[in-house]
Amino acid sequence: MALRFSRRRFLALTGTGFVSSLLAACGTSQLTPTVRPTPPAAGQAATPTGTRETATPATVVTKPHKTLRVGFTISKTGPYAAAASIIVYPNYLLWSQDINEAGGLELEDGLYTIEFVEYDDQSNPEEAIKAIQRLVNEDKVDLLLAPYGTAINLATAPLFHQFGYPQLAVTDVSDKSPDLAKQWPGYFTFGTSSWAAENLTGLLDSLASQGSIDRRVALIAVDDAFGLELSTALRRSLAKSTFELVYDESYPAGTTDFQPIITTIQQRQPTIFLACSYPNDAFALAQVAILLDFNPAVYISALGPALPVFRDQFADNIEGIIGIGGIDPRQPGLLEYYSRHRARTGQEPDRSASPICYASLQVLQQALQRVGRIDRQALIREIASGSFDTIIGTVRFRENVFFHRWQVGQWQRYGDAFEFLVVWPPEVAAASPLVRKPHWSR
Repeated sequence: MALRFSRRRFLALTGTGFVSSLLAACGTSQLTPTVRPTPPAAGQAATPTGTRETATPATVVTKPHKTLRVGFTISKTGPYAAAASIIVYPNYLLWSQDINEAGGLELEDGLYTIEFVEYDDQSNPEEAIKAIQRLVNEDKVDLLLAPYGTAINLATAPLFHQFGYPQLAVTDVSDKSPDLAKQWPGYFTFGTSSWAAENLTGLLDSLASQGSIDRRVALIAVDDAFGLELSTALRRSLAKSTFELVYDESYPAGTTDFQPIITTIQQRQPTIFLACSYPNDAFALAQVAILLDFNPAVYISALGPALPVFRDQFADNIEGIIGIGGIDPRQPGLLEYYSRHRARTGQEPDRSASPICYASLQVLQQALQRVGRIDRQALIREIASGSFDTIIGTVRFRENVFFHRWQVGQWQRYGDAFEFLVVWPPEVAAASPLVRKPHWSR
């Protein structure tokens, strides 16, 4: 028994050879852009900046109103579309609305409102490459926003670098990021696989050291770049902390029937279930675990639990499930962001990548205001060296990587509802981890 969802599959892009072949294959097929006109901004009237001390009319000084053309390619169709439509696209729209309704972005030579030029890359790196080329060469955009996913971010990174645009690749989490940043100085990411693995292992080691659980782990991973890289990092960190892998297997991307895997794992009687999974897998795995009454003390799916639709799907069984991400509702501005996001976009953001995506736009905005002009090389330098106040706290990059502190989340009761609260690292936790996970309700 399994849920069937559209697949999100990352490509394993590890070198420039593959990227070069994509560039060579691009051709000249035509793309049709979506141009979102700049809405009327508040405060368009001239604002007096002088003072009236006599009857002589004051001199009125106002900056000219201009348009900042911002381009991006996003997966509106294809296997990445479902996640991109939750994590990335609504935050791009929200950010532009926030700026425009506030009257625009003030730079040295004018007050800029945002106009988007966007393309559907169809979840295809080749289409994304063609879209980036057209956005720069034909549409003449002032700035580019990053696409969705590891594969497309890596495929387009050489073009961002070639054209001199900063790339804030929120949805690329890879151990290759620090080395890639040396090759592409404008390439910024928000974590690594090893960072996620170290935090997951840190939580488990703490629980085991307290005697809350033993060290028997069942580890499964989707057989592609994301799953293989994360599971490799987890094996290293789990071994250092003397955990025992009673099950350690990968499964093909696109798997929909997890009953044979869970049946075998259940026979090994692990205390900890840890899946390096995509959201689609997380749904199917939880459904099978409930069906078979598989109740480990600790239940972890990497990606998926942070989604509101996951909470809604497993409403009676959500408590205690762990995943990558989590939030601290006490963070200034965060709950206001969630409320504004729902009101403006009509949908609820996830509890992991969505606030990070919006925070990346706050970084871009603050860096642009500090530079004071559309100077992309100066903008890259400011992002690399600056410190930025955002809805997830202070963001400062280290070798072009921001190691976000909210790494492990768990669904727990918060007030009169459930929230995906950050539980690790302990110094930034919004709650203590709940162990053991309550039994499934069937």
